[in-house]
Amino acid sequence: MPPQTSRGRLQVIRFVTLFRPFAPLCLALSLLPAATGAARAEPVVIAAFGDSLSAGYQLPAEDAFYAQLERALAARGHDVRVIDASVSGDTTGAGRARLDWSIGDEVEIAIVELGANDALRGLPVEAARDNLDAIIARLKERGIKVLLAGMKAPRNMGEDYASGFDAIYPELAQKYDVALYPYFLAGIPVSADTVLPDGMHPTAKGVAIIVEGILPGLVKIVEEVAASRG
Repeated sequence: MPPQTSRGRLQVIRFVTLFRPFAPLCLALSLLPAATGAARAEPVVIAAFGDSLSAGYQLPAEDAFYAQLERALAARGHDVRVIDASVSGDTTGAGRARLDWSIGDEVEIAIVELGANDALRGLPVEAARDNLDAIIARLKERGIKVLLAGMKAPRNMGEDYASGFDAIYPELAQKYDVALYPYFLAGIPVSADTVLPDGMHPTAKGVAIIVEGILPGLVKIVEEVAASRG
């Protein structure tokens, strides 16, 4: 290649000088598609916020509700990450107290599964209602979508207590316009295959039934969140 002439070198210098101020903008624009693609590739983050029923009491971690739910969503083509934010033994009051530090800013959807321990202990219905009300209100304030999982009180607590407790969940779902899965333990037969010897907690097969039941409503929320990202 022949050496550049003085005129040629001058033209190169003028070109570089002219376009130098636009170099940062050009660089930013060149990186924009990659950055946008990376943002869109982030999984939807879901928190299972509950008690021992969703924490996987006496089950291997891979059989717990949050783990089975993540696999089931992934098998249906949804890019998600499900966080275990459940604590065995929690009442609605305990869940309310730990809400903000249990559910980080990365969470976009919360499955609220609390109340079983309130009912088993015969705690006041109004207290459970107030706690769940505060939990849902706080999650909505933070821009987190909610799927409320209902619970039923033991019938031996008396008809008045049971009917008052059971009504908490549909009433709050309507008040806050959030998705409701009417009964977290719906469809689980009482058998050695699906319920642990304590007669309360699901086995891995029991958890699989919960996951299958809750999936349709949850998928709608996941799709809404994914679509809202643009």
